Amino acid sequence: MSDPSDARATDSLAGETPRRRRARLPILVVLSLGLVAAIAAWWIARDGGPPSSGAPDAASPRAGAGPGVRAEAERPLPVTVVVAKRDDVPIVIDALGTVTSLRTVTVRPQVDGQLLRVPFREGQLVKPGELLAEIDPRPYEVQLAQAEGQLARDRALLENAKVDLERYRQLVRQDAASAQQLDTQAALVRQYEGALKTDQAQVENARLQLGYTRITAPFAGLLGLRLVDAGNLVRAGDATGIVTITQVQPIGVTFSIAEKDLGPVLERYRAGRTMKVQALDRDLREVLATGVLTTLDNQIDTATGTLRMKAEFDNEDLALFPNQFVNVRVEIDTIEGAVVIPGAAVQRGAPGTYVYVVRADDTVALRPVSLGPVDGQRIVVHEGVSVGERVVVDGVDNLREGRRVEPIDKDAAERAATQPGESRPPSGSRS
Repeated sequence: MSDPSDARATDSLAGETPRRRRARLPILVVLSLGLVAAIAAWWIARDGGPPSSGAPDAASPRAGAGPGVRAEAERPLPVTVVVAKRDDVPIVIDALGTVTSLRTVTVRPQVDGQLLRVPFREGQLVKPGELLAEIDPRPYEVQLAQAEGQLARDRALLENAKVDLERYRQLVRQDAASAQQLDTQAALVRQYEGALKTDQAQVENARLQLGYTRITAPFAGLLGLRLVDAGNLVRAGDATGIVTITQVQPIGVTFSIAEKDLGPVLERYRAGRTMKVQALDRDLREVLATGVLTTLDNQIDTATGTLRMKAEFDNEDLALFPNQFVNVRVEIDTIEGAVVIPGAAVQRGAPGTYVYVVRADDTVALRPVSLGPVDGQRIVVHEGVSVGERVVVDGVDNLREGRRVEPIDKDAAERAATQPGESRPPSGSRS
């Protein structure tokens, strides 16, 4: 038989169970999270190495780290290297330029009339004297015929007057005519001679006007768009003209150089030495044309502190076009036998300007350098790197003094990439 007190205790416990369960829930959650964290810590310690592996090696790359971490730190770091070479490097001045035509002409009619034909093709290259347009020549042919007829008439009158003059001279010698009659006839001859000169000038003028009906190219150049079509009436005073012609072979490029850079340019220019000029595209990747410096302006622009110059290019392949924007590179001099490395190898930081040099044992050394002029992607090294040494151009982020690396020759890797069947670039290449 059950005890009445036990029954009361059971009823009381059943009534308080929900409240106690809610109170114990946060405690259970905290204990569960602590258990998960303990298991995770044990797993990480087990992966890095057993706790009983002993004291950390002070000489290891990372003291106190597990064997997996030390092995990662001691593994050679792949880097791309380039061998320092000796080469001739030009000293250049860079500027911004605009392509300008040496001559540009708007072809206009010089006589009035109907435009019979326009035989040229828009955008074509023409030679000097090539026919561009023709105006109806018939009115001017009539004028020329009239002038020639007047000339023939006056020439006949002159010839007759000269014959009469000779007769009067004979009559005067025979006292059959007066001196006054002789003088009058002589004056008539001179009058006809003057009229003959006038007639001759009129003939030449009419012939000239007739020649103007054929409009030809004044020089070799590139034609623009046609401004008037055949059949239209054109006049000598028309402002628009028929077409524009621009000389493109040779062609010029105008550019400006800062006053501080003028010294060597003026020295070579006054000495009559030729300075090579290159015209490059907007991205400085392609040389469009190569020419020579021809002209310097006579004064410096006080607003910009620059001096305008002009270079001339043959432009045989028509790579340069009038009003085109180009980058200009003026070659002032050449450094012969300079030590050159890629500009990507140069680093700048707390040690100053430096490069990483790969030693014979494939460890790197931080080497301060003294730099010279830049030639595209190359840079001259005055001090710090010798010919034949390997410098790191890619993979310098994790380098430090003495770090072992796996050098990959950049030139050999690029050659291997262009050859079929090469799966990986050569590594460990040394000069």
